[in-house]
Amino acid sequence: MAELVLMAPESAIETISEALEALDALSVSVEDADAMTEAEQALFGEPGMPPPKEGWQRSRVVALFTDAEQARQAGEVLQLQDFFEGCAVQGVRPVAEQDWVRLTQSQFAPVEITPTFWIVPTWHEPPEQARQVIRLDPGLAFGTGTHPTTRMCLRWIAGHAPVGPKVLDYGCGSGILAIGAAKFGATDVVGVDIDPAAVESTRLNAEANHVQMGAGLPDAAQGEHDLVLANILATPLKVLAPLLCSHVKSGGHLVLAGILSRQADELIEAYAPWVSLSVSDEEDGWILMTARKA
Repeated sequence: MAELVLMAPESAIETISEALEALDALSVSVEDADAMTEAEQALFGEPGMPPPKEGWQRSRVVALFTDAEQARQAGEVLQLQDFFEGCAVQGVRPVAEQDWVRLTQSQFAPVEITPTFWIVPTWHEPPEQARQVIRLDPGLAFGTGTHPTTRMCLRWIAGHAPVGPKVLDYGCGSGILAIGAAKFGATDVVGVDIDPAAVESTRLNAEANHVQMGAGLPDAAQGEHDLVLANILATPLKVLAPLLCSHVKSGGHLVLAGILSRQADELIEAYAPWVSLSVSDEEDGWILMTARKA
């Protein structure tokens, strides 16, 4: 493999990236060309949301190709285009062959939720102290147990087991929360997501964990539940407030995550007509908010 390295101003990043993808680049990344210098610029964005800008004033664009010749030809084609004005090809560099599978696997170790509850990739053996295990490998859908919001939800589930038979995981991603609820006693579990890839991921992960549960698009969420989980982001959680609360039965629990500490009051206000939310956990600037329906 080989990398084509370009310099481009912020205004050209989107066009250059799209052109590289059209030229069959395997991946395209954008870096601050002034990183680690006095001219370095920080770009801060909301976690899980698009970046505030496409790039920096001086951006380094790195495109990965299958071989050096393909990378070189891509550079030549780009230099002939009108939109390449102000950009420059810095060169083509080889990429050392690696065992990408082993390299990727080495980055994902078992994740402790509680001392006896762990998320374990299939290429690892569970720790000796693990009494409850979810087998989950990194994939296309969000939720492998490494993010604080996922861990907080799973800790809540483990700490409140049994949570009741009926559980809804709204925005299920990989299905990890729904699987966790089933592992801790729930018998009628459904996970829903707007992304068909997430629905398929949930079904496969449930099967791999020997868990019986339903998975589908949002219209599969029907009726009231003992527990409703939603690990999304603050803005969609506010929009979904009436819908999510309608799925919580009287005396049931609502557990929300994907919320930054500074967003707590917004969520409390949004859900006030139906339930009284409070912060029940916090980790790395993220909070878990829960309520019990009267």
